[in-house]
Amino acid sequence: MKADTHPDYHEITVVMTDGTIYQTRSTYGEPGATLKLDVDPLTHPAWQGGVARVVERGQMDKFTRRFGDFVTSSSKRNDEKSA
Repeated sequence: MKADTHPDYHEITVVMTDGTIYQTRSTYGEPGATLKLDVDPLTHPAWQGGVARVVERGQMDKFTRRFGDFVTSSSKRNDEKSA
């Protein structure tokens, strides 16, 4: 195996947005470094209120507001014609 191909894997301290501190192993920084998170499961919308909350503010919600039930009503018309 070639020498110096893998990054240094060492212990660091992670500080969550609420001040919770824990130790983990990482390639971040130097041994003993502190990583302060700006976004974590306590603050990010993907973890707050589930997937539906993120989706309702996303592209699908934008599409639904713009076109309403256009896709649903046109598919119903096509079903009625074929029957």
